[in-house]
Parts: sequence; structure tokens; C-alpha cells
Amino acid sequence: MLKRKLLLHLSLAAALLFSASAFGSVSSRVSAARNSDRKGKSAAHVSAQNVARHVEYLASDKLQGRRAGTPNADQAARYITKAFKEYGLRPLLPAGLLQSFSFVAAVRLGEANRFQINPGGPNASSPRLLKAGVDFMPLAFSSSDAVKGDVVFAGFGISAPQLQYDNYSGLDVTGKIVMMLRGSPDGDNPHGRFAEYTQPGLEIQNKTLKAREKGARGVIFISEQDDFHRDSLSRLRHDLNFLDAGIAAVAISRESARAILTSAGTPLADLEKKIKDSAAPVSLDGVTLEFKTDVVKVNSTSANVVGVLPGSDPSLSKQYVVIGAHYDHLGLGGTESLAQNPEGQIHHGADDNASGTSAVLELARVLSGQRALLKRSVIFIAFSGEEEGLLGSGAYTRNPGAPLSSTVAMINMDMIGRLRENKLVIGGAGTSPAWKPLIEKLNGSSPDHSFKLSLQDDGFGPSDHQSFYVRDIPVLFFFTGSHDDYHKPTDTAEKINTEGVRQIAEFVLEIAVSIANEPERVAFSKVQRQSQPTGSGFRVYLGTVPNYSDQADGLKLDGVRSGSPAERAGLRAGDVIVRLGATAVKNVYDYTYALGELRPGQEVDVVIRREGKETTLKVTPEKRQ
Repeated sequence: MLKRKLLLHLSLAAALLFSASAFGSVSSRVSAARNSDRKGKSAAHVSAQNVARHVEYLASDKLQGRRAGTPNADQAARYITKAFKEYGLRPLLPAGLLQSFSFVAAVRLGEANRFQINPGGPNASSPRLLKAGVDFMPLAFSSSDAVKGDVVFAGFGISAPQLQYDNYSGLDVTGKIVMMLRGSPDGDNPHGRFAEYTQPGLEIQNKTLKAREKGARGVIFISEQDDFHRDSLSRLRHDLNFLDAGIAAVAISRESARAILTSAGTPLADLEKKIKDSAAPVSLDGVTLEFKTDVVKVNSTSANVVGVLPGSDPSLSKQYVVIGAHYDHLGLGGTESLAQNPEGQIHHGADDNASGTSAVLELARVLSGQRALLKRSVIFIAFSGEEEGLLGSGAYTRNPGAPLSSTVAMINMDMIGRLRENKLVIGGAGTSPAWKPLIEKLNGSSPDHSFKLSLQDDGFGPSDHQSFYVRDIPVLFFFTGSHDDYHKPTDTAEKINTEGVRQIAEFVLEIAVSIANEPERVAFSKVQRQSQPTGSGFRVYLGTVPNYSDQADGLKLDGVRSGSPAERAGLRAGDVIVRLGATAVKNVYDYTYALGELRPGQEVDVVIRREGKETTLKVTPEKRQ
């Protein structure tokens, strides 16, 4: 599932994560699951032994975490492709079983990075050049504009008048370069009064956008570490959702900061002490800076694996049931990792989502032997790029192998490897009136699968089914809950309850066969909002659903929640938000920042781009409950 949006959903869409507090990790071992696998089981049944074999390979050290765009993910795709071929699945796309798509996978330093300190005054020393990667580092989201100007030290870069604290108070920073520190007067205390300004994963972006909003030309963050190379900002980090902040931004070493501040007659140590007692900014007279950043975006390619099992009915075979799961994970970690040391360790992704992928493979194997019993065709898809923002499912729904109008349903399995106490979450249960009666009828129809179900109506969610739901396709999402190993290197194969995966896959099998053979296709229902999402840290609720796979100049919407302020304002799927209130929106971080500036009940303008034309709508945020 999407760790990138684990951070963003803290502020944007926490409600999209299904509550999993009742679920935990399990101690079931692969060997135990294998022992429970019935000897002589026929090809008509899902095999826990096969599930274990697939999980062990996909989550092995050999595949290095299967990050999209890497040779390791390609190797996983080849494994899945080989299995699809062995099971007799046919290509659905002209290119064969692989559907390739490209995306920005990384960033690197370009050759034009430059930073110069220009001391002023009659006794000024010569200009000093800093070295990229040693003394300073452009931030990955920096614009490439050349910047030159006077400097202002803005403390922690926090503007919180409601807390009687404003580092920008009384000073116009228009056209100037703003230097600032990380953290707050409370440090990085998650329970302090400044916690919303120091949220992990959002602090740097939000402080940068605040400086941009105030009119600054550039932003400089001072390293927290005496050894610059130990500071996380000294490493160029790619973020798919924040490719261009619209302002030049860099991090500099403490030694470089001391050189700048000493030239202005204000030692760094004095400023750091002063800022704890006073929020007032400080103009640094007698020195100007000029810098240019050059961050090169590195494109990469990954692929979905797509195969079809044609149905047997001459008419109904032109309709399709999609069964899918994402096979990519986090590779060697990075910003999405929740590990204490997030980089350089293999993030195996056994539950997330070798478990779901293994079920897709087993269902393809079993159903290939039952083709004569299937009236509708079944499409099997192993998605890539889910962890980067539903890239694979977005690529498929933009260029589907079969018309989406002929796709009757989509079943998604993401993290189904930690079944405990027979508790199973099924999302999307409200996206068709057929779902709940069908689920209740089939659950318990066999001793093999008699689950304690938690049915969630919503079709939105941080996994690949969302890409289908926003196109008015009924969806079901199978999930066994989060756990302490989520997005950590410890999500390993031996922790998977493979017998549980087998039981869930058998349940999905019965549901899929029923959908494929019903005389009438299942109807679609748009889920009405029943309650407001909670836990996001924001005061307001709009009900928009961002698109993470289509990088445009603005925030593209995958949809809006029924009954939400966004729907009442006239926003709809496909709109690109370019301004919300006073904030220009270039990306999802601009949007989260803008949401934080809104107040419940206060109407604001939202400027959208729809079919190439800009339109201004009025939206009134609701108070988040």
C-alpha cells in the first residue's frame, strides 16, 4: 500500500485508510501453512504451498524489494509473466502481456548548480563559492530559477499568528532570500503547540511554500548537523508528488551558514539563541547571495502484467471481471519507509504486496482450468508503481486492454497475508447493491472461509481499486489489516499466514465466478458520504480525491466524495485545481498547504482548469469532526 500517502493521508485523506486497529501481526509460519495444505489437492483449489512459493520468491533478498523502475521489479514481472503463460492466459494488449509506462523515478544533480556568497561593505572579502553536494544541496523540488538578492533570517520559518508567534512579523520578504532553521521553539515535539508545523514529511515543503506565499525569491534551510553529510537534506530525495515548488530552495551546511551570517555581523550561535526568545525576523545587512539549482529528473519505465482468460459465452465473454494486486514495493527503502534507518535495507514487502500477488497467480492457475464454467472473461493484472501513487492502475485505466464500459467489476487484494482470528476487511462494499448480499451469501458457505467480516462501503482508498472506482466500476478491496512490519524491512515471508491467504483467495474465487456467471452485470453505486474523515490534522474537510499518477501543473482530481463541499461547489473528476483560496496550487503539497490555511464555514474561491479553460468556483469548507 502507499506509504507516500501514509504521510499525505495524515493531512489529505486519512479516511481512505481502513481502520485496522483490531488487527495485528501473526506468527503463522510458512512451514505450518505448508503442513496444513492438503495432500493431493486438485488444480481446482488454491494451494497454500503455491502461495508460500510465490511469496518466498517475490519477497526474497534476490528481488531487493521490487521497487518500480528497477531491474528487480522487472525480474518480478518476468516471474509473473512466465506464470501467466503457463496458465494459458492470453495477451489483452497489442504489446503482449506487459503494459509499460514511464514515470519520474529519481532525480540527480545537474551541472549548473551554483552558490555564491557576496560579502558587502568597504572591507568586504572576495565572493565565496560553495560546492554542490559538499557545502550545499538543492532540494529535489526546487525550481531552476537563478536567484540573487538580500537575505532575511526567518527563524523557524513559522507564521502562526493564532499562537502569537510569527517569524515573518513586521518584515516584507518580497524578492528576498529567506534563511531558516528546521523544527520549532518546541523542537520536533509531536505533542507541542507547533506540531502541525513540523509534521514529518511535510515540514520542509510547507515552510518552503509559506516563504513563497510571502513573496520570497529563494529559500535556504540550515543543516541541523555539524557534519552536513549526516543531514537528510544533504541527500537529493525524489518525491513524485512535489516535482516543482515554484521557488528555488537549497539546504546548506552549518559551516556555510556561519560564513554567510558572519559576513552580516550576526553569528549563527547568537541567532539560534535569540530565536528561542523572539519570533522576530532578522535582516542580514552587508551580504547578498546568488544561487541557481539544477535538478535533473530521471525517467524510468515499469510494467503491469496483464493477461485475460476468455469467457465461454459468445455474448457475455465481451464483458470482463478484473482481479488485481500490485507487485511492487519499496526496494531499499527511502522516504516511504517507516524503519528507524529507512535507507539501504531491503524492504521485502511480503505482505505488501507479495501476498496479494500470490493470490492473483493462484486464481489465474485455478480459473484457467475452469474456463468452460466462466461465461464472462476474467482479466488478471499485476500492477506496478502502486507505491509511487497508483501509477500502474492509472496507466491501465487510461489505456485499458478492454473497454472500461465493458468492465463489470474489479477485485483488488492488497495486504492479505496477516489473517488473524478470521477477521477480514472488505472495502468497496457499497459500490454495488449486489455486493453485500453476495458476500453474506458466500461467506460461511464453506468451512474453508467463514470470516468475521468488516465491510466498508467506500470505493476510494490508497490502493489500485480506486483507479477503477473513480471510473464508475464496482470494486471490492480485500485487506487483513496493518501491522508493525508495515513498510519496514521486517515484512518478510516467514510471517505470512499462507493458509489465510489461501482461504481469502478461495473466497475471492467464489465471488469472481458468481460475478462472471450472473445473467445481468452488477450495478454500480456511488457511495454517499456517511461521516467525515477524521485524524488528518486539518480543521477543514472538502471531500476531494487527488490523482497521484497524473502529474500536471496543478492538482488533478480523481473524484469528489458524494455530498461533500467539493461536490456542492461543482468540482468533479478530471478537474485540475490551480488555486485554492490565496494559494497557487502546482502539486499535492501546495494543496495540503492551502487546506491548512482554510477555515470552516468561510467561503473561498477555487480556480480549476477544465477542458483547457480556467473556471472559478466557490467552495465552503466544513469543520472536520
